[in-house]
Amino acid sequence: MKVGQFEINDESPVFIIAELSANHNGSIDTAIETIRAVKRAGANCIKLQTYTADTITIDSNKEDFLIKGTIWNGKNLYHLYQDAYTPWEWHKELFRVAEEEGLICFSSPFDPTAVDLLESLNAPAYKIASFEITDIPLIELVASKQKPVIISTGIATEEDILLALDACHRMGNFEIALLKCTSSYPAPIEEANMVMIKDFKERFNVISGLSDHTMGSTVPVVATCFGAKIIEKHFILDRSIGGPDASFSMNEKEFSEMVKAVREAELAIGKVDYTLTEKQIKGKDFSRSLYIVQDIKEGEIFTEKNIRSVRPGFGMHPKFYKDVLGKESNKNLEKGKRLTWDDIK
Repeated sequence: MKVGQFEINDESPVFIIAELSANHNGSIDTAIETIRAVKRAGANCIKLQTYTADTITIDSNKEDFLIKGTIWNGKNLYHLYQDAYTPWEWHKELFRVAEEEGLICFSSPFDPTAVDLLESLNAPAYKIASFEITDIPLIELVASKQKPVIISTGIATEEDILLALDACHRMGNFEIALLKCTSSYPAPIEEANMVMIKDFKERFNVISGLSDHTMGSTVPVVATCFGAKIIEKHFILDRSIGGPDASFSMNEKEFSEMVKAVREAELAIGKVDYTLTEKQIKGKDFSRSLYIVQDIKEGEIFTEKNIRSVRPGFGMHPKFYKDVLGKESNKNLEKGKRLTWDDIK
């Protein structure tokens, strides 16, 4: 899978996405400043969300449209999205600023008109948000553009995932990533279930990754260790500016620390390799080997009292210890001498 100039595969570094979402708080200047901060923090990509209140819901105060059990409790869906959306007239400038900063920029569309807008901006990929994984017509439309499709699975059953994958495949699109996501805001760490990262890759034959709403860097690091190749986190200049997503978004310092932790985790994972580095080979000097621990006269028998396996490792390998016991010395040997085959009659 290739998103912009970034190749995503088993050998590539983790592709780190900063999610802008509503964290511009209604100001394009804040949005632009956030993109620049995202670059400083070490992300590879800035992601937007492309919708209006009218393209994602309807203006209704009926019970069905009132939010319950979340940080937005009691709020009307329409009014939430009115507050949170990124104006469409900003998109061209935000894409331009991202390119200027050397960042990849793409978005989550929520209806066909959003796809049209993003196509006009040559978006290099599409993200399907967790709550849209059941919108099969939208997924088919996005997949038909023959660009990578990154799908969050926050509310998905296995059947939902299979239906979404089938929708992409029907359009001839197999460039798909699945992101493990817990759709709570913020998400409890005990519900992260990072073992799913590996299962997604093996069960569905896709790139797997993480869309994270937990606090801190622990879950992204664990995801990296389980093979995540994409990590997405919400980014905000300063939580004090407020907004619908502020409470579970990372500021520049926190995001930078997460990026550093993920990159260090990648280095720590390494690869399956039983050959030794130069330092490890040098370290064998401090391993065990057979040494003379009491002066021995020529013709004297080697015993447990006069030879031992000790550090350092310049003498005979300890695996020969029992072979040497009971044999005779062919010369006088001083305490502290390495034992070699030349010392044995």
